[in-house]
This record gives sequence, C-alpha cells and structure tokens, in this order.
Amino acid sequence: QVQLVESGGGLVQAGDSLRLSCAASGRTFNTYAMGWFRQAPGKEREFVAAILWNGGTKYYTDSLKGQFSISRDSYTNTVYLQMNDLKPEDTAVYYCASSPSGAAPLSLVGRYNYWGQGTQVTVSS
Repeated sequence: QVQLVESGGGLVQAGDSLRLSCAASGRTFNTYAMGWFRQAPGKEREFVAAILWNGGTKYYTDSLKGQFSISRDSYTNTVYLQMNDLKPEDTAVYYCASSPSGAAPLSLVGRYNYWGQGTQVTVSS
C-alpha cells in the first residue's frame, strides 16, 4: 500500500500563494504518476495536475496552466503543488493521489488507487 499525507492548506486572501505538499510512504516503487485533484462544495472532484514519477513529465488542466505548478522530490518521495495568484474560485479541498498505471489520461479520478485525506484551501476575496 501507499500512504499519502497532504499539508500546506489554509486560509489566504485573493492574490496570495500557497504551496501544498504530499508525502508518500509505503510501496511507492509501484508509483507511475502522482496527481493533484480538488473538490469544491457541491461539485465533483476535478483534476488539477499530474507528474510522472520517473522523468518528471507534467500535465495540467488547461484552466490552471501558468497559475499552478507541480513538482516532485524523488529523494523524499514528496510531491508539491505551487499555487500562485489564488482566487476565491480556487477554494476547495485539495487531494493528492497515486497511480500505478501509465494508461492515459491521468486526469481521470479512476486512474488513481491511493488518495490522501485532503487539505482545505480557502481563498477570501
């Protein structure tokens, strides 16, 4: 199994930045990709970004390209989500997830078999 623990969420003002972290432990050698998703109240969980564990290729949802940035530290098994110029509509619970499969697309919730508990990000106007 893989355990994922997110941190770094909080309450910020519009225009601020936050960096989320996701620490992975356990059987991480089976990991093909790591992803970030978010879920706002009353909405479905949506894809934010993903990164291939080997090679570091990155994928983003189109609407967040240039605003959010995903990265990883292979030595500490940690994935980061740098979020800049935050807006009230970015308010959501942010989840990291682990995928063992290279099957595209990585934007699908069903591609991931391990999930963290989520971290709340609230952006005030």
